[in-house]
Amino acid sequence: MTQSHTGAWRALATLGAGALFGFGLSWSTMIQPEVVLSFLRFSDFGLLLVMGGAVLVVTAVYQLAPRLMARPLLDDHFHQHPSVWNRDTAVGAALFGLGWGLCGVCPGPAIAALGAGNWSLLWALLGIALGALVQGLRAR
Repeated sequence: MTQSHTGAWRALATLGAGALFGFGLSWSTMIQPEVVLSFLRFSDFGLLLVMGGAVLVVTAVYQLAPRLMARPLLDDHFHQHPSVWNRDTAVGAALFGLGWGLCGVCPGPAIAALGAGNWSLLWALLGIALGALVQGLRAR
């Protein structure tokens, strides 16, 4: 397969995965900040099943795919994604968690909510983008 065909298949696979992810977030009601906040207040545990199921599926795929396939469908080898924990990562995770806890908005579900017409989450996404910009400028 030529390089341009591989790029087109990767783009199509990315679009399909994003659409499936957005549909799953919408169907699980994770695009509604009220539902997320009720989960974070320990009054509704429905999202625990959603997140737990997602963790199980991702863990299974990451563990089984390299064992069952010689190579991935759209690349020449499986990649390792090492995590590096340091002070900046811990501070960023704490700020992310604080923001998520205060407003019930996570970036992925917020983008999916825009697709469902919840335009008020645009403010949260602008705040997320501003925070990313400040962090990027600070990292320089």
